[in-house]
Amino acid sequence: MKEEILKEQKNIAIQQIVDLGIKNFAEGFELRYTAEVDDPEGVINSKKNNVFIAELGKEFMFYSAFVRSFDSSFGKVLENIGNSIAKLSYEVRGRIDSYLLPQQTQHIDYLLAEYDRHVKPYIEDYENFSCVQPKNKESYFKSHETDNYFYNSDKKEHYIIELKAGGDLDNKKAKAEKSELLQEYFLLKNKLLDTDENISVFFATAYNKFGEGNNWKQERVQQFFADKELLIGKEYWNFVCDDENGFDIVFEQYKISCQYIKDALERIKKLYFKTSDNDESIN
Repeated sequence: MKEEILKEQKNIAIQQIVDLGIKNFAEGFELRYTAEVDDPEGVINSKKNNVFIAELGKEFMFYSAFVRSFDSSFGKVLENIGNSIAKLSYEVRGRIDSYLLPQQTQHIDYLLAEYDRHVKPYIEDYENFSCVQPKNKESYFKSHETDNYFYNSDKKEHYIIELKAGGDLDNKKAKAEKSELLQEYFLLKNKLLDTDENISVFFATAYNKFGEGNNWKQERVQQFFADKELLIGKEYWNFVCDDENGFDIVFEQYKISCQYIKDALERIKKLYFKTSDNDESIN
């Protein structure tokens, strides 16, 4: 009974985090576009002055101006929501202060070259790597900021996540993202030397670009990441919620809270495109 109460309290906390995050986001972008309404160089007004875009209609004009900015900003909102939810189950950390040895850097380069040759990646490729520790480590000291670093004290497990909240990763960047994660892995491994704590690294997306429940098949990314290193869409939200139904809890609340965004969009459209008392909307 006690566990059920705690679970319900956690679910409510997740719902509140999602609701507040979406509400603050909607209020923020509405303030921005309201402030730009008389600015001819503002995002939306710049499109209004493009006769070729304007000729396609007001609805198209509005969204062509709005969506790109919205998409990049919304990705950060999802990341912040994920980190806030993670605090309910994990300790959320940031910077890693440690050292990175030349042998480890060389091993990272070797692995990336192998993956470039389409050698299948496995987590054992780096987990089983060890090297002689030098007496003087100061010259190898490095500080690395990471946005998604969670720690489970009960399990003594550290999780470093590279999240692409937009659900997609430019194929050209997959190699660089894996390199970054491996550097963070070895930095943390060196810091935790002679302890019984474990480290896992993940590449994650906030949604499955191929549809939830479908196979995620970005082959260039899979060329550099092992299956066990992927948290795609639903798997990511289940992980940060530490709940096998985490995605459902988050998305059910989002379906309610996204009304803040819809209402704000309507007000912004009227602000920019209402020409008279009889012209109520661009629809």
